[in-house]
Amino acid sequence: MKRPHVVAVTAAIMLSLFLASMEVTIVGTAMPTIVGQLGGLSAYSWVFSAYLLASTTTVPIYGKLSDLFGRRPVYFFSIALFLVGSLLAGSAQSMTQLVLARAVQGLGAGGILPLAFTIIGDMFSLERRAKIQGLFSSVWGLSSIVGPLIGGFLVERVSWPWVFYINVVPGLIAAGLFGFGWRERRSRPGRAVRVDFAGAALLSGGIVLLLLGLFELRNPQGVMLIGASVVVFIALVAVERRAADPILPVALFRDRLFLVSCLHGVLVGSAIFGAASYVPLFAQAVLRTTATVAGATLTPQMLSWVVASIICSRLLLIVSYRALAVFGMVMAVVGTSLVLLAGSMRSAPPLLLGMGLTGAGMGFSIPAFMIAVQSAVSRDRLGTATSTLTFSRNIGGTLGVSIMGVILSAGLAAALAASGVAAGDVSVDALLERGVGQGANVLADPVLTSALAQALWGVFLFSLLASVVGLVVAMLAPAGNVRQLEDRRIAEQAIVDEALKRAGGATDATPAL
Repeated sequence: MKRPHVVAVTAAIMLSLFLASMEVTIVGTAMPTIVGQLGGLSAYSWVFSAYLLASTTTVPIYGKLSDLFGRRPVYFFSIALFLVGSLLAGSAQSMTQLVLARAVQGLGAGGILPLAFTIIGDMFSLERRAKIQGLFSSVWGLSSIVGPLIGGFLVERVSWPWVFYINVVPGLIAAGLFGFGWRERRSRPGRAVRVDFAGAALLSGGIVLLLLGLFELRNPQGVMLIGASVVVFIALVAVERRAADPILPVALFRDRLFLVSCLHGVLVGSAIFGAASYVPLFAQAVLRTTATVAGATLTPQMLSWVVASIICSRLLLIVSYRALAVFGMVMAVVGTSLVLLAGSMRSAPPLLLGMGLTGAGMGFSIPAFMIAVQSAVSRDRLGTATSTLTFSRNIGGTLGVSIMGVILSAGLAAALAASGVAAGDVSVDALLERGVGQGANVLADPVLTSALAQALWGVFLFSLLASVVGLVVAMLAPAGNVRQLEDRRIAEQAIVDEALKRAGGATDATPAL
C-alpha cells in the first residue's frame, strides 16, 4: 500500500474507534435523563447490555466473514448497521424501541472494533504496531473524554436524541476514507474459509440465555436459564472441536498466553467497563450533579488511559509484557478500592482519583496483552485471535453490566425495605429528573437517594472483586517480551513455509509495511 492509502486507512480506523468509544460514554451520561423522560429504570442496564450483547456475539463472526469476503465489504456493512442503529436510537419513543435500536448499533459495532485492530496487525510491523498502539489509545481516550462532555451538553442544551444522531457525519467520513485507502489482500487466497454458523448460533444462544438468567436470578426460572446456558456452552465446545473454521478457536486456548489474555479481558471488562456504566448514575442521582458534571467523572479514567497506553506501548519493546500487565492491574485494584470508598463516603474526590487509577490500569494491561498475542500467533490466525481477545473484553463488559444491574435492583429493593418505604411510594424517574413526580412523597426523595447509594456500593464492590481476580490471572501469564514472541513466531512460520515448499505448496504471506 502506498503512503496516502495507509494514511487514509489509518485515519478511517481512528475515526471508527472514536465513534465506538464516544458512543458508550455519551449514552452513559445521557441515560439518567433518558430514563427520566421515557421511564423504566428496570431497563437501564438493558440499554447497555443490548449493545454489548449484539456486538459481543458478532465479533468472532465478523472475523470469519472478513477472512472469507475481505475486509472492505465487511467494514462497510458493519459501519452502515451502526449508523442505522444510531438513527433508530435517536428516534426512539420508548425504552423498548431504544433497546432494540441499541441492538442494531451493537450489530454494527461488532464489526468495527475487531476489524480495526486486525487491520492494524495486517499493516504494521511489531515496532510500528507498538508505537501506533499509543496513538490509537489516544484517540480512544480523547473521544471518551469528549463524549461525556458532549453528551452532557447535548442533553442539557439540545435534546438527548442528538447523542445518537451525532454519529452519522463522522461515520460517513470514516467510510469514505476507508473506501479510498484500503487495498484488499488475502494471506492465503487458495484456502477455503467456511463460516461456522452452528458455532455462531450456539454462542449467541448461550450468551442470551446466560444474560436472561442473570436478570431473573432471584426467580426460579433464572436458575433454569443459567443451567440451560451451561448446556449450550458445552455443546458449543463439542461443535467447535470439529469445526473446520471455528468461531471460538478451541486450539488457541491451549496456549497459556492466549488463555490468560482472554481471562484477563473478561475480568477487566466486568470490573472497569461495567462500573463505568454506573458511575454517571452515582454522580447524578447520589452526588446530585448535572448531566455534564456526571459525564466529567469519567474524564480522569480516559485521560489516564491515554497516557498509560502511550507509555506502555513504548515500554513493551524493552520490558516484559507480564510485568506491565501486573502493574496495571495493581493500579486497577487500588482504583476500584477508591471508587468503593467514594460510594461509602458519597464523596467526589476519591471517585475521581479512583477513576483515574482504573484508567491507568487499563492503559498498562490491555495493550500489553493485545500486542503480545498479536506478536505470538501466526498471520493466518491473526484475525481470529484478535477478534477473540476483543470478544473476551466485550463479553466481560456485558456480564459486568448485567450482574451489576441485578445487584443494583436487589440492593435498591432491600435498602428501601429496610427504610420502611415501599417501592411504589417513591419515584426513581423523578429523582433522575431532579424533582419529585406525581404521587411521590417529597420526604421520600432523600430516602431514595440513600437507597440508591447503598445499591451502587454493591455494584462497586463487585468491580473491586473482579479487579482482584484479574490481578491474580495477570500474574499467571508466561514470562517473556514481545520481541521474543515475534522472533519465535517468525522462526516457526519459516519452518512451516519451508515444509510447504518442499511438499510443492506455496505461501503468500502478507508483508508488514
